Amino acid sequence: MSTERPDVPLIAGERELLRSFLDYHRATLAWKCDGLTDEQLRERSMPPSTLTLLSLVRHMAEVERTWFRKVINGEDITLVWSPENDYQVAYDATGATRSEAFAAWQAEVEHARRIEREAESLDVVAHNKRWDQDVSLRFVMLHLIHEYARHNGHADLLREGVDGVTGA
Repeated sequence: MSTERPDVPLIAGERELLRSFLDYHRATLAWKCDGLTDEQLRERSMPPSTLTLLSLVRHMAEVERTWFRKVINGEDITLVWSPENDYQVAYDATGATRSEAFAAWQAEVEHARRIEREAESLDVVAHNKRWDQDVSLRFVMLHLIHEYARHNGHADLLREGVDGVTGA
């Protein structure tokens, strides 16, 4: 399996650039997981931390679900792995598999893409109940780019620890 990362245009409108950078970072996380077994994807960075490549994929499924479906779309749903909405549950990938984690993550990414495409503009505003604050779609997209970038840095270190593979 070999994930292709999309090129980010050097000149484009704001929405196209945000979409491109978000898709680039989504692909980077998948790329960091390419060629690894379920067991390798569950290797912990440094116990007692539960941080693994698979837990990052599970976490990002929750992030996509929360920001696009729960906040922007206003859906009354729980998290993928926690009916109690405990974000820490996703980090425990004990017994998790690539197929179930990636299926959930990709499903949430597709929902996010649809919701973003259907939004009238980046100025769409929704209420984040958890923060009790209003946020724009622009903020959500920038926040997700930041979230992926931060966790892709973790993924770099995790992957190097698993099998020595490095790269951007």
